[in-house]
Amino acid sequence: MKLVRDKIPQIICKNGEVAKTHIANEKEYERELLNKLDEELEELKKDKTVEEIADLIEVALALGKVYGKSEKEINILRKKKAKERGLFKKRIILE
Repeated sequence: MKLVRDKIPQIICKNGEVAKTHIANEKEYERELLNKLDEELEELKKDKTVEEIADLIEVALALGKVYGKSEKEINILRKKKAKERGLFKKRIILE
């Protein structure tokens, strides 16, 4: 059992298979998003592709909605933190 993108059950059915699903409650949804975040991070570590980065961002944005923040609000906060604390462009390692 794992959280999947919204169209996956349709894709499975189009391939002639049966997709047994249920809709998660809020607590299960949050837990499964956190699990999916771990899964996507591990996939990114292995594959190192832009597609995996996109998947990771998609899960993070869904988790943000669970915590009551829109994508716009998250981006505003991200930009505020960048202005106050900087980015990761200079590759600085604190020893």
